[in-house]
Amino acid sequence: MNYRRLGRSGLQVSELSLGSWVTYHNQVDVNAAKEMMAAAYDGGVNFFDNAEAYADGQSEVVMGEALKALKWPRLNYIVSTKFFLGLARKEPLAINRRATLNRKYLAQAIDGSLQRMGLDFIDLVYCHRPDPHTPIEETVWAMSDMITQGKALYWGTSEWSAGDIRAAYEIADKHHLHKPLMEQPQYHLFHRKRVEKQYLRLYEDIGLGLTTWSPLASGLLTGKYKNGVPDDSRGARRDMAFIVESLTDQAKNAAVAQLEVVAADLGCSMAQLAIAWAAKNPRVSTVITGASKISQLQSNLAAAELIPKLTPEVLQRIDLIAVPHAD
Repeated sequence: MNYRRLGRSGLQVSELSLGSWVTYHNQVDVNAAKEMMAAAYDGGVNFFDNAEAYADGQSEVVMGEALKALKWPRLNYIVSTKFFLGLARKEPLAINRRATLNRKYLAQAIDGSLQRMGLDFIDLVYCHRPDPHTPIEETVWAMSDMITQGKALYWGTSEWSAGDIRAAYEIADKHHLHKPLMEQPQYHLFHRKRVEKQYLRLYEDIGLGLTTWSPLASGLLTGKYKNGVPDDSRGARRDMAFIVESLTDQAKNAAVAQLEVVAADLGCSMAQLAIAWAAKNPRVSTVITGASKISQLQSNLAAAELIPKLTPEVLQRIDLIAVPHAD
């Protein structure tokens, strides 16, 4: 496992990391999380991603209990969470009935995550989505205050536009606040424009780092959806019905079949090829992977060995297949 700087910070993150969306609490209990996090850690992973909204806060609880049981030195691992959706918006007297990034919500959200995870501070905190109803200046001040108060170490955004990220950075710079350091965008072979084009100026101008998610396009890039939706797959889950149309896209699945030939020539699985491809981008600090069992985790982590094999010639061969279907 290699390590990369997160943006312009001095923080070194493993090029592959482990996330908890969909899996923790829903598919993975504390014991399984402990086992997989230990295997990832032994494989060189030092970054574990989460969000308050995952499993309505229970994903943070599961990860927190696993960390408590593992008893790793706090210096040796990096934990994240993300704020926006909230956990109490359905209560009759809830002030924030819509997802928000206002000061009141953020000030209480960080305390809730710290309690659920059993930590004194969280390394990376993200604004999970942009909030058009709250001034960016208010959000920047609130996120910066988390760091000033010692509750978080770095802050960033997830799925924000390049313009909003730049605006947040300039507000922080103007007021001598803690600046946004990283963005967490979706990035895979069929979803590339934001990372490869829209953010292009931000890498040099403000030193933006990336912790990318969904390298397998929710499973599309494993090849498992070429003949429909398997009963034991993510796409078969009732709460994931919104992704079924993209998973069963005929043109993309035909492209995946062609990419499997490239993977076979490299002696790897389709999933490993997709993960290594995302990590090959030098702008990516870490690729967040997911797993519901040890064998899947170990296979994903083996993608790190494939990264050096993705030569310009191989990348061109991949692009000829994938680019016509990318957005």
